[in-house]
Parts: sequence; structure tokens; C-alpha cells
Amino acid sequence: MPVPWFFLSLALGRNPVVLSLERVVGPQDTARCSPGLSCHLWDGDVLCLPGSLVSAPGPVLVPTGLQTELVLRCYKDTNCDLCVRVDIHLAVHGYWEEPEDEEEFGIAEDPAIEEPRNASLQAHVVLSFQAYPTARCVLLEVQVPAALVQPGQSVGSVVFECFEAALGAEVRIWSYTQPRYQKELNLTQQLPDCRGLEVRDSIQSCWALPVLNVSAHGNDVHLVVDIPEDQRFGLSLYWNQVPGPAKPWWHRNLTGPQTITLNHTDLVPCLCIQVWRLEPDSVRTSICPFREDPRAHRNLWRAAQLQLLPPRAWRLDAPCSLPAEATLCWQAPDGGPCQPLVPPLPRENVTVNKALEFPLLKGHPNICVQVSTWEKQELQECLWADSLGPLKDDMLLVETRGPQDNRSLCALEPSGCTPLLSRASTRAARLGGPLLQDVQSGQCLQLWDGDLGALWACPMEKYIHRRWALVWMACLLLAAVLFLLLLLKKNHVKAAARSRAALLLYSADDAGFERLVGALASALFQLPLRVAVDLWSRRELSAQGPLAWFHAQRRQTLQEGGVVVLLFSPGAVALCREWLQDATSAPGAHGPHDAFAASLSCLLPDFLQGRAPGRYVGAYFDRLLSPDAVPALFRSVPVFSLPSQLPEFLGTLQGPAAPHPWRLAERAEQVSRALQPALDSCFRAPGTGRGMGPEAEDRT
Repeated sequence: MPVPWFFLSLALGRNPVVLSLERVVGPQDTARCSPGLSCHLWDGDVLCLPGSLVSAPGPVLVPTGLQTELVLRCYKDTNCDLCVRVDIHLAVHGYWEEPEDEEEFGIAEDPAIEEPRNASLQAHVVLSFQAYPTARCVLLEVQVPAALVQPGQSVGSVVFECFEAALGAEVRIWSYTQPRYQKELNLTQQLPDCRGLEVRDSIQSCWALPVLNVSAHGNDVHLVVDIPEDQRFGLSLYWNQVPGPAKPWWHRNLTGPQTITLNHTDLVPCLCIQVWRLEPDSVRTSICPFREDPRAHRNLWRAAQLQLLPPRAWRLDAPCSLPAEATLCWQAPDGGPCQPLVPPLPRENVTVNKALEFPLLKGHPNICVQVSTWEKQELQECLWADSLGPLKDDMLLVETRGPQDNRSLCALEPSGCTPLLSRASTRAARLGGPLLQDVQSGQCLQLWDGDLGALWACPMEKYIHRRWALVWMACLLLAAVLFLLLLLKKNHVKAAARSRAALLLYSADDAGFERLVGALASALFQLPLRVAVDLWSRRELSAQGPLAWFHAQRRQTLQEGGVVVLLFSPGAVALCREWLQDATSAPGAHGPHDAFAASLSCLLPDFLQGRAPGRYVGAYFDRLLSPDAVPALFRSVPVFSLPSQLPEFLGTLQGPAAPHPWRLAERAEQVSRALQPALDSCFRAPGTGRGMGPEAEDRT
């Protein structure tokens, strides 16, 4: 038997009660204020534009509290709507600044200055109201006489009557002034439905309102709509997002009774249900029953994704708002915890589905975004890893600037930020002097520059073998002897294959394909293979030109017994056909960084003269290209489909001394997992959903 989950019986507040409501007559909105104040309601709604915070020029009138009351707005005895009356409490905020000269020398105040201090205060108070699918903003003009202007004291309240809302709806109310002197007040309220109020005789839509029950059974959630047979009704599922309007997810016009089935993976905290009869001006009843459900919160974090937005922005995509904070951190390649960077980005609440700028001058593969709640870290992505290569063994230096241009440098290490010229027994302290010279000589990459300091990433390759040089030399000599002995017993081909060189050539069709190539190169680099790809050699490519860079890389790769990998894509196939049809075309015209176009003049002779086998292999991605699309000339070498033929592809790259098949399959699985996020991003069509959707079935 299904276990009851939640019954749609909504009431104002936490405890369901039956309420009797006051009636107001007429459709006109009104405003009234407490004794001593004067107020006026502007005609018509206004734009909901809070604006930025500004400093108060002196005492100002601001809202300090919100209270709501439900009333019935009636046009006839049996023709009423539910309405929300809002009471805004007001107080005086701020003080007049006393001139220093008057306090010190006792100079008499200027009457022109004294006059505004004794004048009345006026404020424009905005009330913003949102209840799916309605949104309104009204403007109240309030004036306080001078006798009541006491800084820090309450002056009374103003009452707005009223905002019409649907039964059972969740309403959100904001209040602020224009201009805005403080953070806006906000209030969220769950309104009762027909069964929580004595309104059945007053609201016609309550006479035959659909009854909705929500229950769970195993991995399924059932929405049971209990209404008479043949009665038509509308059912909508939507994501009640904050900030922003609700986002419709699923909608159907159905005939009762019905049972709607949801999978438990579809649940998220902001998933709400709205049901109404298909009649003119019928009341819509809404409920958000999964707000506190643990499975819904787990699904929300699984659905959340961090995205890199070129050139230096990022976004957290999620169906609902997340109670989380985001910060930048530095991830060292040793696998330790990611260390927060403060500065440049302090912890702050994250806004989902909104582009956020990196406050950085340059990108770096070790810079990551960390999203966490007060309980634990939930997400971490090093968003530049695919485009800039694997993590680097760089030292991050934090420059702090104090008063009078005082500057200090420390190195970010697992134990903390170590001053460069200290006596600590850490790597940064031992190399403090040389690292300081690297910063001064421009050998370090400046990642951020602000008023409070700067961040520098300094390469450490040249310092790795400097310490304990004699000990390392003895170890290397011993290792060389042992290696020579092992060569006599082991197949030297197998040892050489572990570091075989591979040159990747591809056509830069679009940014998504480049990220996919970057992910493949990073995965092959971990096997290990010595991978060369133009994505990691932009500086050399710009200095030498694509043709010269390809010549040098091809010659080095083939001399070392490596292999050249041709990654075919629609753009690459088009370039090959263009070259085969007109051998005089200029490959350099395709772009300053297009090594594939530049390489065709050297590749084709090898294939035409039969020198390609053993030196070249081809590959393409399953869903991007069909096998028949690869030009026939290039099929004289093995051409593999990725990721379906990854084991054969890796075996060919590693040569005749490839590991056992079970080991190849294990490595292929590792590469496939590394490629999957880039494949999903590359082949995901814009605007598509997540594949979640409810199924409707007749109730028996």
C-alpha cells in the first residue's frame, strides 16, 4: 500500500487551522496609515527595480517590519477572491552630521542648515509581490511630521490593501525605499486552500476544487487527483526559482480522476504542483511538498554543474537556488586540499544560473571553483584544466600591500602562507631568494592585481633537482646501473613504450571540440604518453608559425619512434577534401593556429607514397562522424572510433609492447571516464532538458 506523503491541506503558518476572514468590498487597492502620518498610493503598478544601496544624507524613513493578514475581496456575496493585506512598520534611520567647526569653536548654526533638520520626512516605499504566475509592484508615498522625527525611533505603519492571490499559493513580499538605504525586507508565506478557510460559500471555485494527494511508493511518487469523472482540469509542475520567475517544467490538461507518476530522481526542493479546473477565472491551488525532502536536496546537488564561460567567467547551473557559498581556490598537483584564495574572491553566497566574473588577469589550470554549504564541500571544478592542460607544479605567491607602499610576499603551502625570506623548513622558505628574483625578473605569471595585493604563479621545474644534488646524482647513477641490468632481462621495447611520443593533429571546428581534444590529450598524458598538441603550445605556435611548428614536432616524434594521430572531424574532412581537389590551396589561410591545415602539405605525400603505415593512425568520435566520412586515402592506416574502440586505439599508440588486454581495458576505462564530461558538453544540444519527465496514467 502507498505510504501517505503529504496531503494538500495548506494553512497560514505552520499549524493548519480553519480561519474566518474579514471581507472588503470593491476592486480598488487602498492605503491607510497610523495617526500622525500621511500616505498616498500611486495609481497603477510600477517597475520592480530595487537599485543599488546609497548612503543616507541624514535621517531617512525606512521599513523595519512586514506583517500580513488574509482578507476576502468581494464583488458579490458569493463572488470573492483571497487577498493579502500588508502592514509595513516604519522607523527613522540615520542622523544629521554635526559640523566639526561648530563643535570645536562653538560657532552658531546657520538657520538655512537648521531648517531642513526641523522639516518633515518623506519616503517612497515600494511593495513587491510575487505568487506564481502573478508579480506586482506598488509605490506608497509616506510623510512624517517633524515632531515625530526621532532617529532610531518607530513612527508608525502604513497598510496596503490588498494583493489578490491564488488559494494554496506560496507568496513572496519585498519592501524597500527608492532610493534604497538598506537591504530590502522580505517575507515568504504559504497561503491556505479552501479547506483551511471558511470560504466555501464565498469563493465559487471552492465548490468543486480538485483534491490532490501526494504519496510515495518505492522509487515512485504518485500525484493522485481526486475529482469526479469526466471533469477536466489543468495540472502544472514548475520550478519555483528564487530569484526570478517560476520556470514551467511540465503541463497537461487532463480529465479526472488521474494518477501522475514521478520518479524519485525528478524531485528537487523547488518543484511545485499547481492544479485548477479548466473553467474561466478558476482558482489555482499550489503546493511545494518537497522543500524539506532529503532525496530532493541530494538530487539538486547531483543536477548542479559548474560551467566555464570564456574568457574569464563561470556559472553554477541548477534548477533551484542553493544555500551555498563559492570561492576560488588553488589546487596543488599532490592531491591535497584545495586552498582558498583570499584575496581575490572572498566567500559569498552563490547565485545559480547567473554568470559571475573571475577577478583575474590570467587563467591557470590550478585555479578551481569551490562551492560548499555550512556542513561540507559539495562541488569543486578546475574549469581551466581541459583548455590549459593538467595541473602544474607551480608555486603560488601572495603579495600583500600595506600603507606607505609596504609590500610582503609569502608562498601558499599546505601549512599556510610562508614568508619568502623566513627561516622555516619548507620548500618555499629554502627557495625564497630565487623566487623573489623570479618575480622581479618577470618569470612568474601574474594572476591577479588589486589594491590590497597580487597573486603570482612561479614555475618550479628548474628547482626540483637543485637541492641535494650530490645525493641525487648518486641515486641516479645507482638507478642507471640497475636499469642497465634490467635491460638485459626485460624487453627494452616495453620500457620504451611507456613513454612513447604522440602528436595530436585536429581541426579546431569550435570551442566544444577543442575542449574535447584537450580532455583526450590530458587523459593520454596520464597513461603515460608524451603528448604534443597545439593547445598546450600556443606561444611556440605563434612564434614559429603553424607549418614550422608541425615540421619540428613531426620530425621529433617520428625520430623517437612515436606516432602521429589524425583526429577527424567534419572540419578536418572538409579541409582534406579541399586539399585533395586543389593541391595548390594555401593551408595557412585557415587560421594562425591551425596546425592541421598547415600539416596537409606534408601528410599527403606520406600517404600517396605508402610511407604512412606504422607512422600514422586515425581516430574520430562516435557521434560526431560516421566511418564512411573519413577520406579513402587515409584508410591505409588504422582508423579508430572513440570511445568505442579505445582499447585497440591505446594498444596501437603504445606499439608492439603494449600491456596485457586486461590492462589495456583498464586504461581504456580510465580514458573513457576522463572524456565523458567533455563528450556530454560537446554533444548536448542547446536548450534541451535533463531527460526527466512525469508519466500520466489513468487511475484504476
